[in-house]
Amino acid sequence: MRNLLVSPAAYCSLIAGLLLPMVSQAVRLPPGPCEQIIVACQNLGFIKGDAREGYGLYVDCVDPIMRGTRQPARADRPLPAVSADVVAACRQLRPNFGEGHRAPPH
Repeated sequence: MRNLLVSPAAYCSLIAGLLLPMVSQAVRLPPGPCEQIIVACQNLGFIKGDAREGYGLYVDCVDPIMRGTRQPARADRPLPAVSADVVAACRQLRPNFGEGHRAPPH
């Protein structure tokens, strides 16, 4: 039988290829302010796409928080407590976040 020689570079490449996904998952940045709002809404059961049922993620939770308004009458869950500092930081990063698809005021 013939002995196969594998170079050290090949071993290093294999090890790096196996470890890289594990390291990238372990080093996660904390969520930004807009993501914190989304997570707070999701933790109370608001779901993207379920606005007709009264617990839509954006229509019934994110948009009212970002606008500083009341929820639609059909909303059946309370808004989460979100710091005004988080809302301001989100507005600074993404000025149109939480504006939904409403028509601009005339």
